[in-house]
Amino acid sequence: MPGMPGEYHSIQLIRDEFLMSIQKFVNGIQRTMQQLEGEIKLEMPTISVEGEVSDLAADPEALEILEQCVINWLNQISAAVEEQLKKTPQGRGPLAEIEFWRERNATLSALHEQTKLPIVRKVLDVIKEAESMLVSNLQPVLTELFKFHTEASDNVRFLSTVERHFKNITHGSGFQVILDTIPSMMSALRMVWIISRHYNKDERMIPLMERIAWEIADRVCRVVNLRTLFKENRASAQHKTLEAKNTLKMWKKAYFDIRAKIEASGREARWEFDRKRLFERTDYMASICQDLYDILQVIEEFYNIFGPELKAVTGDPKRIDDVLCRVDSLVTPMENLNFDPFSIKSASYWKYVMDEFKIEVLVIEKEAKNFIDESFKTLRSAEAAFDMLLKFKHIRSREAVNRQMMMKFNDILAQYCKEVDIVNKIFVQNLDNPPLYKNHPPVAGAIYWERSLFYRIKHTILRFQEVEEILEGERGQEVKQKYMEVGKTMKEYEDKKYAQWKETTEQILPHLMKKSLLTKISTTADETSTQEKGLVFVINFSPVLKEIINETKYLEQLGFIVPELARNIALQEDKFLRYTEGIQRMLDHYHTLIGTLNEAETILLDDHSQELIRVFRAGYKRLNWNSLGIADYITRCKQAIGKFESLVHQIHKNADEISSRLSLIEGVNLFKYPAPKNEDELPGVKEFFEHIDRERTRDVEHMVRWYLAVGPLLTKVEGLVIHTNTGKAPKLASYYEYWENRMYEVLTKLILKNLHAFNTLILGNVPLFQAETILTAPEIILHPNANEIDKMCVHCVRSCVEVTRNFVRWMNGSCIECPPQKGEEEEVVIISFYNDISLNPQIIEQAVMIPQNIHRILVSLMKYLQKWKRYRPLWKLDKSIVMEKFAAKKPPCVAYDEKLQFYSKIAYEVMRYSLIKEEHCIRLQLGPLANTVQENAKSWVVSLGKLLNESAKEELYNLQEEIEVLDYST
Repeated sequence: MPGMPGEYHSIQLIRDEFLMSIQKFVNGIQRTMQQLEGEIKLEMPTISVEGEVSDLAADPEALEILEQCVINWLNQISAAVEEQLKKTPQGRGPLAEIEFWRERNATLSALHEQTKLPIVRKVLDVIKEAESMLVSNLQPVLTELFKFHTEASDNVRFLSTVERHFKNITHGSGFQVILDTIPSMMSALRMVWIISRHYNKDERMIPLMERIAWEIADRVCRVVNLRTLFKENRASAQHKTLEAKNTLKMWKKAYFDIRAKIEASGREARWEFDRKRLFERTDYMASICQDLYDILQVIEEFYNIFGPELKAVTGDPKRIDDVLCRVDSLVTPMENLNFDPFSIKSASYWKYVMDEFKIEVLVIEKEAKNFIDESFKTLRSAEAAFDMLLKFKHIRSREAVNRQMMMKFNDILAQYCKEVDIVNKIFVQNLDNPPLYKNHPPVAGAIYWERSLFYRIKHTILRFQEVEEILEGERGQEVKQKYMEVGKTMKEYEDKKYAQWKETTEQILPHLMKKSLLTKISTTADETSTQEKGLVFVINFSPVLKEIINETKYLEQLGFIVPELARNIALQEDKFLRYTEGIQRMLDHYHTLIGTLNEAETILLDDHSQELIRVFRAGYKRLNWNSLGIADYITRCKQAIGKFESLVHQIHKNADEISSRLSLIEGVNLFKYPAPKNEDELPGVKEFFEHIDRERTRDVEHMVRWYLAVGPLLTKVEGLVIHTNTGKAPKLASYYEYWENRMYEVLTKLILKNLHAFNTLILGNVPLFQAETILTAPEIILHPNANEIDKMCVHCVRSCVEVTRNFVRWMNGSCIECPPQKGEEEEVVIISFYNDISLNPQIIEQAVMIPQNIHRILVSLMKYLQKWKRYRPLWKLDKSIVMEKFAAKKPPCVAYDEKLQFYSKIAYEVMRYSLIKEEHCIRLQLGPLANTVQENAKSWVVSLGKLLNESAKEELYNLQEEIEVLDYST
């Protein structure tokens, strides 16, 4: 985008030039197409005209044909000329006239050129040679054609010189292009008037100028649209209407300028054109544009009055907005006109609209003056009101309102007096406890506060002095007097505050500088020991000293002369800041490091921490804030802390390794049961508990190795602290005890956690192992039986607790395992953690609970098996005796059938029962029992079958004998 107005204007001109060139090209194409489509072609003779003219003139037949051809030509030319003379320009603008002459020139030029063709000239020569009567008719027609063709050609040539100007007026991008074009266009028209043979008469020039006037007026009508004008940016709209008016005025001015030049030359025909035709409409439109500009100016003036400044001063924005709404409504009638405001015929209607506008303006102006009178009685800010009045001196607004505003200086002075009273009231109310800015010290902050209050009233009265007359009157003198009294009171307050601070500072400052760097705070009885981590060091830089430095800086900024010692200390603020930050970081490092030590480590490192405190001693015994060796002291302390930190880190590294091994021990699962082979097959009871024992034995070996690694690590710590590796250093006795206690806690948690987890599994709803039910006549029992399961469970739980026998205790005051001891009857006794852990009430409770829960589950299963006892007669009764008794009764077949049905039903229904019973962790397999009951039932069926067979045989034999007897007797 161009950055300068000149560049932008040049770009507009280039754009207009390009658009006009395109338009010219289009017009040329259109003319060519018209000529091609509508060209009048003279009909050529149908006979050959070769040969001598005299020979053709002497041939009657040829002459007759040629005469008829000439008659046709005359008719064609006369008709074409007549048609062109009837045509008028298509459009009301000047470009239409140029196009009109171009079209005529194109048509007549084509005819004229055809009359010059060799064949046409020869035909005419033959006619003349034959002295035909057509010769007298031919010459006038050709002369007229030549005359009109010459006229059209000249007009096109001369009008082309002003075509660019006409296009600028018609198609230019803005009024500025038209304003620049009109003077040069008038000069070009003067040249046409002087040189042209046809546009040097009123009857030709006046219509052309009338077309130009119409084009300019039409352009203004199109651009200045009242329905959208007042919705545009106000400044842009004003600029547009002003340019439109200037364009209309320029049209008339350029005409009279050229007219004056023509008259001054004395050699040219004067322009005595009909001014009404040329300027009546444009003059009227210029007056309308002036009215529109004035309307926009009035609205601008009202907006200048009722702007943000007046809102800020009066505090009544709603009423101002209401007035501005009335201002906006001034243009509503003009946006909704039902007539053309630029038409002279509507002049009376437009006058009525303007009269109504002026009346409403006077009403709003009166409202504005009343509003200003009321507003200045309740001013919110004297300075803002004063600024607004000064602004009204320089901005354009309604003259009457401006005068009203300038009369309000007394109201401003009254408001200023109120503001002085308010400031004085705030000052008096907060004398003893003034509100301070953030980070301001008390004295300097109070003076800053007092001066800010004073500046409020001082700044305003200094502004008043810009207008000399405002403070010269009686009211002005009263204002000045009140201002001086309040200012005097505030100055006395300021001086008193400073004097008190100076006296106090000179008394206490030397004492504060002699304070030690550190303060030692101990919460223990013995200040030389840190065993209870109760020794804390605090930086001893007094807050009062910080405040004095802060006060000194701010008071110097306020222009006070501070005591020399305070000034020197304030100049060293950066140095004290570096010292305090360095000491504080060093102390934070020390306290953080000490905080990482547990009680055992604190006792272990007591000698080293005492050595560190001896380095600190200079900070609370000898050095103060006047000392020169503070930086060296901080360096020594940092070095000592670094050395101590290195030792602590190494001890912590060893402690982390020990803790990681203890964590491994604590995380071991002592009840690793076998996974089921598939969903239908679980391990048996014995297989289940044997697997747990095997896995536990393997894990215990790992646990013991981890435990045995603790002793060497503690010996390594011994080497770091006291540079020996005995494993029984008295200095580490408490440290050995700490880790032995940790081991006890780890083993206790290990056993408790595993017992609890196993008990949860026992009572869960997922079966872990399975048992079978078998028939051992006369009883139904579990396999393995309940007592065996109880014993295996008790053994497994006891083995879990007895794992702790593998962890041998250390000898007192060392990390060396106790050797085996001889007990009663030469029994070897291993001193392990089992002795203590096995007596733990929680472990005892968990260890007892698991077998109890297993026993309850087994009891529940035995109760479930009671329902199978109804089949007890199958195996309890002596089958042979029962069968003999039954057979002895000689029962009928029906009795046999009933018995057979009964036992067959038993054999069928036992296999329909669910053959698996799950109770918490135990899955009971009922298949073997069901098979045994079924086999017993089937054996009864077989026995009955044998009896029935024997009975039937016996009956058959008896029947056979009877038959034989009967047969014999017959």
